[in-house]
Amino acid sequence: MANDAYDVVIIGGGPAGLACALYAARAKLSAIILDRAPGAGALASTGKIENYPGVRGSVSGADLLETIRMQAIDFGAHYCKASVMAVDVTSDPKVAYTSDGAYYGRTLVVATGSLGRAQRVDGEEEFLGRGVSYCVTCDAAFYSGRTAGVVGHNEIAAEEALFLARFASNVHLICPKSHLSAPAELLDEVTSAPNIVTHLGVKVREIVGEQAVAGVAVTDANGAESVLPLDGVFMLLTGTAPITNFLGGTLHLTPEGCVAIDRNYATDVPGVYAVGDVTCIHPKQAIIATAEGVIAALAIDKYISGRERVRVDYM
Repeated sequence: MANDAYDVVIIGGGPAGLACALYAARAKLSAIILDRAPGAGALASTGKIENYPGVRGSVSGADLLETIRMQAIDFGAHYCKASVMAVDVTSDPKVAYTSDGAYYGRTLVVATGSLGRAQRVDGEEEFLGRGVSYCVTCDAAFYSGRTAGVVGHNEIAAEEALFLARFASNVHLICPKSHLSAPAELLDEVTSAPNIVTHLGVKVREIVGEQAVAGVAVTDANGAESVLPLDGVFMLLTGTAPITNFLGGTLHLTPEGCVAIDRNYATDVPGVYAVGDVTCIHPKQAIIATAEGVIAALAIDKYISGRERVRVDYM
């Protein structure tokens, strides 16, 4: 496995992760970006940016990310759309486990952002493992011929609803916003799927049941309350908390739940780094996150080559 390992495996395709990949690849390190959904991050959902240095006029966050992504790929970085479910940071090489297989790296970078959820819906923790899940790829098969729900508002929720629809007889996609934030072609797939019903502007108040999930109590856009019968529900909502659940307690976190780092963005585990909003140490600005990715890439180059000083690259 070590012979097949990348020099760096980067988890997250936001500005910090992409910049890290760009600089790593330009330094002739083999790098791969594992990105759950290119359109689901904080920057990707930003409609207009007017103050990014070097970019005149306005640009959407999605377009800016695409530019950085293609720069990284042009320098030789690999890009894979994959959801990381767990990591092993103690092995050599380190491992990121996804629904599509395992990826091995001499170093690992956590760049997963801070759109995680700190608060839960009533009944969510009570029925976790008894009808409440966060991984459709992991648990969709349990709902073959049954009715299940997906709660979310972005590209991830739409894709997961389509995957769940391969197994479940009926899928309810419950979106708390007035629209789903996803590419038009993906929305067309959801709309045309015969066994997916989309509920827009509907908020989940409570997950109900006795021994297992029996449904969700919801409130629609007009304030009307009802219970939607379900055999299970996948909670894919976003929030403002650092996304660290896949780490399984392997890295030291701050009391606020952020990944703890030093000045080179190294964690307490040698060869593991964290950049961007998941560290919670900077104002949430794309240019700052990008710079953090660059600093980490330079530190990784030093770590892999065994040099005592970081090589300066002004170009």
